[in-house]
Amino acid sequence: MTEKRQTGKPHGRKKAVALRYEAEKDPAPRVVGKGSGLLAERIIALAREHNIPVHEDVDLVEVLSRLDLNAAIPPETYVVVAEILAFIYRANDQYRP
Repeated sequence: MTEKRQTGKPHGRKKAVALRYEAEKDPAPRVVGKGSGLLAERIIALAREHNIPVHEDVDLVEVLSRLDLNAAIPPETYVVVAEILAFIYRANDQYRP
């Protein structure tokens, strides 16, 4: 997930947060990577290289970037993250051979 400014002001530093969710292991998605600036760009590039979907949401990345690594996402983000994961799962099913 990345951050983009929607105002006429100069762009701030790009941010990225990587999540992992394994239903059989995790009660909720966990933060497995995060960074800003060049590190955020590297996280996004790695995701794209490995065909991992990238979703942009300024507000969500602000909340998630404050979490510690390996921390579960807070309950107030469950609905938003669930919608993103559902979209990704549907997209993956469409591309299976």
